[in-house]
Amino acid sequence: MFRPSKEKITLKKFVLIALGSISLGLGILGLFVPVLPTTPFLLLTAWLYSKSSPTLYYWLLNNKYFGKYIKRYREGLGIPLKTKIIGVGSLWITILSSIIFFINILVVKILLLCIATAVTYHILSRPTYKDT
Repeated sequence: MFRPSKEKITLKKFVLIALGSISLGLGILGLFVPVLPTTPFLLLTAWLYSKSSPTLYYWLLNNKYFGKYIKRYREGLGIPLKTKIIGVGSLWITILSSIIFFINILVVKILLLCIATAVTYHILSRPTYKDT
């Protein structure tokens, strides 16, 4: 059974934990805001927690909502097809509606299209995880 240890918090650990927690918050926010990429923030959180707090790292990797996604991604097993479809679909709906209804500056429209294309490429270039 895992027991959290009484970890000595140094300034470096405190900063890494704080950055990891901010990254986690941005990752969670990315679940609801398609322009924010969830997976990179969660992977950054895992790395920051692994360098600063075994307790938080263990908690993150065993979290029932996103622990399995982090483990699969880090092991190179890929992203589930449903997650790819929802992610890419919501990304493009948000980007296109922003470009059509809210953004008037051509350069910003082009930048948003480039970002959406890059994120789409990244998601689709990852292996598709298949439950076996």
